[in-house]
Amino acid sequence: MKANIEVLIHSSIRIGGEKVIYADPFRVKDKLHDADLILITHDHYDHFSREDIDGAAKEKTILVVPENMKKQAIKAGFAEEKLATVKPGSRLEIDGVGIEAVAAYNKYKPFHPKSKGWTGYLVSMAGETIYIAGDTDLTEESRKVKCDIAMVPIGGTYTMDARKAAELVNHIRPKTAVPTHYGSVVGKREDEDVFRKYVDPEIRVEIRMRQQEG
Repeated sequence: MKANIEVLIHSSIRIGGEKVIYADPFRVKDKLHDADLILITHDHYDHFSREDIDGAAKEKTILVVPENMKKQAIKAGFAEEKLATVKPGSRLEIDGVGIEAVAAYNKYKPFHPKSKGWTGYLVSMAGETIYIAGDTDLTEESRKVKCDIAMVPIGGTYTMDARKAAELVNHIRPKTAVPTHYGSVVGKREDEDVFRKYVDPEIRVEIRMRQQEG
């Protein structure tokens, strides 16, 4: 793994490398103001937090949001010239970082409707592709992902649980799998043990969660 990946808490992710990328910053204790890019998957409070975005952002940070969040982001005070929007299936490149939006939604639960156009992301830089799944169930779109590192939610309730997340990882065959979305808002510490148990031993599981609660 070339990138320095941390799950700060819940689904709050920091990726250090050629560029510094945050995904869904939330309850960020260290206000580093070092983000080149901030990726937002959807508008729930634990994924779109103005306070935490401000703590990660610097003057030239680009904020990437799903297309249907553009007005919401501008209303929250983000400058339109520093916004980039995506919809599932779209691709763009920002400062040498490739970004592809992947649909993220619930199949049988009401929390993340497919109609919202919310997303996960495939981030490509320095010869690696990282899948940040966002809040999603195991879907046909997620099963088509090709990546080196898969960051998948395991906490259940609003997303896949640990066994379904392992099923997805075993299908898409990344080199490394990193669990997210557990340990605070939803999901418990033991979920990472269940995930590890059901992931194929040929796939490396790395626990990158910095902070858990409870």
